[in-house]
Amino acid sequence: MPRTSRFVISVVLLAATFATSLSMRLAMGQERFIVLKAATVLDGKGQLLRDTIIVVEGTKIVRIGGAAPQGAITYDLTGLTVTPGWIDTHAHVLWHLHNGRLAGKEEPPVQAMLHAVDNAVLTLNAGFTTIQSPGSPEDKDLRDAIARGIILGPRMLTSLEPLTEASGSPEKLRELVRERKQQGADFIKLFASKSIREGGAQTMTGDQLQAACGEARSLGLRTIVHAHSAESAKAATLAGCTAIEHGAYVTDEVFDLMAQHGTYYDPNIGLVLQNYLENKEKFLGIGNYNEQGFAFMEKGKAIVLETFKRALKHKDLKIIYGTDAVAGAHGRNFEEFIVRVRDGGQDPMAAIVSATSLSAESLGLRDKIGAIARGMEADIVAMDGNPLQDVTAARRVVFVMKGGKVFENLAPGAKTPGTP
Repeated sequence: MPRTSRFVISVVLLAATFATSLSMRLAMGQERFIVLKAATVLDGKGQLLRDTIIVVEGTKIVRIGGAAPQGAITYDLTGLTVTPGWIDTHAHVLWHLHNGRLAGKEEPPVQAMLHAVDNAVLTLNAGFTTIQSPGSPEDKDLRDAIARGIILGPRMLTSLEPLTEASGSPEKLRELVRERKQQGADFIKLFASKSIREGGAQTMTGDQLQAACGEARSLGLRTIVHAHSAESAKAATLAGCTAIEHGAYVTDEVFDLMAQHGTYYDPNIGLVLQNYLENKEKFLGIGNYNEQGFAFMEKGKAIVLETFKRALKHKDLKIIYGTDAVAGAHGRNFEEFIVRVRDGGQDPMAAIVSATSLSAESLGLRDKIGAIARGMEADIVAMDGNPLQDVTAARRVVFVMKGGKVFENLAPGAKTPGTP
């Protein structure tokens, strides 16, 4: 992106949200403690807590239970189900629709960034307090603005520009991984196979994967790999890459291998294909979004669901929570949970663990986010209903706290089904 455009984006981001950010800091800075009263707490690690309080000081949870500190601000969440903030490990927050079509590179940078801000707010309001975007160079501006507090949105990690088989030789890939590190990437994204619309065949070689994932590991960076075929997923696993994304055609043999290596699996079965099909006319005719591709995606819903069901039988496989949210899907990240439990047969508590502590672990943030426990970041959401009994409760998040700041506090019933 030209330097002038980046400067304009930064100015717009600052001006658009300064007043909101300042008022929140002033409001939150006057009190030392916040107390959340809760009757039902799912702690993110598989435990159910009853009739307790969560005490927050600054950005952290300092205590569970006991007496409320004198003078604390209190939020009564006793009629709701409280969980840690949810995590989406695969969300393309810069993708958006404009004038009824997928926005392209010809869109003015400032306009594109403001759409991304809208997506970030929708995602946060839906209860997702951390997302991982794999990735776009422009992610960095949004990530840093959110981190500085001048933009409302979830905590954000980005790979910046992904790498593919066309990025070069193994040595060139090592060089590019080092370059991404210097540019400020939080992790590396690799495309090791074609898209599901094109059949998902392996594209990157084993040597390329070994080079990229090995170099990233030496620099302390994680690697996530787009890999639909069993062959590409196997090659990425043997290369020591961190996570396999999608994996529509992964076999039981490869799932076993992934479990043995501790490789995370991010299946993306409940939102991305459904969103494409619901918004077909907004994508059709752009790039490889053609009739053949959409027909393949229609068939793909059953394929990825059956693969997910098989994955669940591998008890040691680490299944994390990502949606591959693209244009039109932001703020509906909860639909992945509904499909996994309702259609895929995943235990709802396991699905919540996947969306919280296990995903935090996959991001290297297990000691910071993903659980309601002393010392953790105060990323806490509450929904109208109990998702262990009614999966659609995930659509009705009415309270959102991130880092000790309350971003949403609505009355029960304020959200109709499907509204972020």
